[in-house]
Amino acid sequence: MKKYKIHLFSLVAALGLSSCDDYLDINQSPNNPTYENVTPNLALSGAITQPYRSFSTMPNALGNLFMNSWGGNVNSVTGIYTVEFDLNIDNSFYSRIWENLFLTTLGLSNIQNFPAENYDNHKAIAKIMKTFYFQYLVDLYGDMPYSQAHNPLNPTPVYDNAQTIYRDLVVQLEDAIDMIDNAPAGTTTVGLEDPVFKGNMANWKKLANTIKLRLLIRESGVAASQTYLNAEFAELAGADFITTDATVNPGYSNANNDRQNPFYNTYGYQINETTERPSYSSTVATDNAIKSLNGSKYGTPDGRLGRLFKQNGGSWAGVIQGQTGIEAPDNLANLGPGLIKNSAQDGYIFTAAESYFLQAEAVQRGYLSGSAENLFITGIEKSFQLLGVPATGVGNITDYKTAINSAGADPRISWLTSTNKIETIMTQKWIALMGINGIESWIEYTRTGFPVTDLALTATRPAKPVRLMYPNSEYTANGNNVPSQSQNDAFNNKIFWALP
Repeated sequence: MKKYKIHLFSLVAALGLSSCDDYLDINQSPNNPTYENVTPNLALSGAITQPYRSFSTMPNALGNLFMNSWGGNVNSVTGIYTVEFDLNIDNSFYSRIWENLFLTTLGLSNIQNFPAENYDNHKAIAKIMKTFYFQYLVDLYGDMPYSQAHNPLNPTPVYDNAQTIYRDLVVQLEDAIDMIDNAPAGTTTVGLEDPVFKGNMANWKKLANTIKLRLLIRESGVAASQTYLNAEFAELAGADFITTDATVNPGYSNANNDRQNPFYNTYGYQINETTERPSYSSTVATDNAIKSLNGSKYGTPDGRLGRLFKQNGGSWAGVIQGQTGIEAPDNLANLGPGLIKNSAQDGYIFTAAESYFLQAEAVQRGYLSGSAENLFITGIEKSFQLLGVPATGVGNITDYKTAINSAGADPRISWLTSTNKIETIMTQKWIALMGINGIESWIEYTRTGFPVTDLALTATRPAKPVRLMYPNSEYTANGNNVPSQSQNDAFNNKIFWALP
């Protein structure tokens, strides 16, 4: 399989590619080292945490809004999330997702291409994390610069085919594992500069396998890909996947705003841990989310409700997306203590719950062996654990598992009664990723059509979008290569893995 070669590049050039002049102000100074002088062990923490700073906020929020999990506190803020609910998607809509992720993955590429031979483990980690983020860029935008990306000698990189990129991302993960397994004597040891696994390379291999699993599952609905998929899944037979949450924490704290966990900094509290951030006050549960968790929609009280959202007043209340302040109930529920903990809380790269739901789907589709049901149940258990649901009380894990394993359980959340196992997996995955990785839930909805959630009352389109549009910055900087789009493409031009 052909592997792309990514050339050495500089931070200044990458900024030129993004065509956004307000990101960073770079001054050429002998006291301001360039990437050639910064060794991978010094660069690793920032290279991992900078993309996460963007990923944990804007994409997460957009997915939670599109999947009808979050709404705006219309009782206190007018016009909150209007554009998202109207589905008024154009080249300026959430453009920072592209611009920030494409820019900040530069640090990972710098590590991969660092001109020294004794950093194989650091370079393997960079490959894995860059693959993680580039998958999302493809999932959201389709074709994009890849083989010529981040190259200062080419300010107008070509757009590569999305499926071709996907296939090479798999190769990059396989290469990373090979680098770890065959690191030569004298390879620099990875230590505390690794904000994810603190140098545990066995865990990095597990994460690489799990990202590969997600890449393959994403393409599983493409009929022409089955020979390729069967061969790749055969390589995953017996592989180890993550069984605990892959989290990132370089030392988050309330020392200052920049040191806070970025999700908490946006949707939680200020460094005094008591003053609400604007997005905490303005973001609330939807009626759909509350009813999905309190038993109204699926017939089973779910203890994750009190961890995902904070009750205000004597009853649980959520907003219907598109309602006005006059129409919405009082005391709308804010984000809860399972999501909003403190400035030092971990960030989530890849949850164990998602890992198990992916494995359950792979087994259900016949790609891997094992018990899909047991993997599915473990995914639910891991979600309860992550959110810190108490062992006793309404909707605790024991009672919840008993309820969904009964003959009368709603088939959308129960393996026993399910008539569509993929829908059941997707519904539980949506709940497990609520507030944590909302963009993944929207992407999975685009792929599978599940779970079905209502559009906002003000939606101007009959269905959710299937992709985002290339930002205006790309048309300015790389207009001869970026594909032409209309607003209809956001709703009709599916990513390759969503095509039969």
